Amino acid sequence: MTDRYTTHEYDVLIIGAGGAGLRAAIEAASMGDSVGVVCKSLLGKAHTVMAEGGMAASMGNVDDRDNWKVHFADTMRGGQYLNNCMMAEHHAKEAASCVHELESWGALFDRTKEGKILQRNFGGHKYPRLAHVGDRTGLEMIRTLQDHGIHHGIDFHMEVTVTNLLIDGNKVVGAFAYEREKGRFILFKAKAIVIATGGFGRAFKITSNSWEYTGDGQTLAYDAGADLLDMEFVQFHPTGMVWPPSVRGILVTEGVRGEGGILTNSEGKRFMFEDVPPLYRSSTADNEEEGWRYVTGDKDANRPPELLTRDHVARKIVKEVKAGRGSEHGGAYLDIAWIKEKIKDSETHIKKKLPSMYHQFKELAGVDITKEKMEVGPTTHYAMGGIRVDSETQMTTVEGLFACGECAAGLHGANRLGGNSLSDLLVFGKRAGAHAAKFATAIDTFSAIDSKEVDSLVTQALAPVDRTEGENPYKIQQDLQETMQDLAGISRSEAGLNEAMEHIRGYAKRAENAHAPGNREYNPGWHTALDLHNLLTVSEAMCLSAEQRTESRGGHFREEYPEKSKEGSTYNTVVRKAKDGSMEVERVPVVPQTDEMKQIIEANE
Repeated sequence: MTDRYTTHEYDVLIIGAGGAGLRAAIEAASMGDSVGVVCKSLLGKAHTVMAEGGMAASMGNVDDRDNWKVHFADTMRGGQYLNNCMMAEHHAKEAASCVHELESWGALFDRTKEGKILQRNFGGHKYPRLAHVGDRTGLEMIRTLQDHGIHHGIDFHMEVTVTNLLIDGNKVVGAFAYEREKGRFILFKAKAIVIATGGFGRAFKITSNSWEYTGDGQTLAYDAGADLLDMEFVQFHPTGMVWPPSVRGILVTEGVRGEGGILTNSEGKRFMFEDVPPLYRSSTADNEEEGWRYVTGDKDANRPPELLTRDHVARKIVKEVKAGRGSEHGGAYLDIAWIKEKIKDSETHIKKKLPSMYHQFKELAGVDITKEKMEVGPTTHYAMGGIRVDSETQMTTVEGLFACGECAAGLHGANRLGGNSLSDLLVFGKRAGAHAAKFATAIDTFSAIDSKEVDSLVTQALAPVDRTEGENPYKIQQDLQETMQDLAGISRSEAGLNEAMEHIRGYAKRAENAHAPGNREYNPGWHTALDLHNLLTVSEAMCLSAEQRTESRGGHFREEYPEKSKEGSTYNTVVRKAKDGSMEVERVPVVPQTDEMKQIIEANE
């Protein structure tokens, strides 16, 4: 019954149209392959736009001491040395050229007085390294990639969701999807597929992620037989909006702290100076003055503690709240207005450097950040863990299936440094697109796909609509989000994780009976019902991995094991689908560093 769906054929199919997906599509198309891009939402509405602070690349435009070796060492240190060191090296070496390439395609950047691309300070980076456009860098990246990509003959399928990958042996041969607007089904035949779907923040109640981030790519890869890596490592960005409730979790860029913003508690105390690691300690007596000297580019100034790694800052805010020193609505105060003491026209300065943040707080919270403090608190933001890929090609453990961007794991280890996400998209999107195109070129014809298999997927997808009664998918999703927030969030325990996994398995049973009344046109309940499988899969993988890691490291904190263990630095956690359909976990050795890498890290400690 092939009339139940339409068919498209592409040498390379890209699932996801953010920075990584677009960069992969451009690279594959430039090599002569036919390319199709599937976009769950509208083109241009990618989470790349949320990356406001900038893209990390060691160009040395502000501090000429910066180079790829320092960037590599910073990335490895930030990831607690669980990074795939080969990926970290590729990233550090290639990021600058990728930024210049983006500039050659029309991207606009803020400039130094000499006309070079301006770079700002960011958490975990030794030197000012983030190339930026105010606080709208991700938006500029997407604009540039879309404008450049439109000339390559790429087909875009907007508001289309992929629900299954089609596998022949251990090779991917296609993807099954549906149009969200009309509910019509599509079969994509492909010689190679690149997954670039982003993260899974919607598994949590408080998140900066929007509705699309339901772990689609990770689940597609897992169901197809690919490995998931380090799923326990989830980054809780320390500064999300706290008030009013309608905006809780919306991101407040680290660029605010990079431009001099300080964190204070309800007592007005700048609490980040407590428990500062020795590497960042300062002998400067005037804390605010120290922070200011760092912001204005004094090469000898010690970095302010507000720019420590995100996991550290997030836990410090939680500590203040638990001690009763939180802000009025359960967070901390972020103050950029204080710079009026140092800059004559601070209001204009803030509006120029942080235009999006100014409008965001003014419009959504009625707060003028040039005069008032912001209320902020941790929000689920980024997944360091994801699909396991080869460090050179970005291919997964399934032939012809590639992954890049946030949905792929390896580069960031246990914790991502701010700004590394945007350059990650460029470096590994380019690599994934190139190698996917090479893989596709070596295949002469498209593989045959059994129409009966596709028909069964149609029936399976329509089940929530065809049922006459059943569970409310929104309620199942809400229950899952609350469970993950309470039991698998910033602070975890063995008992809590085991309880969470029991709940997740119960939700999975309920999801089998999810019911979306109405027909398949314009039916958001149906979309939610189909997303449940993805959310439940990544949630179980996250909890299982977190339960196995009996230590605290990076984005993973265990209450009963608050310190790092020696053993914990030697392995990564892999989750895969067992033959009986259950989820199994395995420890694999961390990719070993070369002697040169060890010397680079030692030299930059």
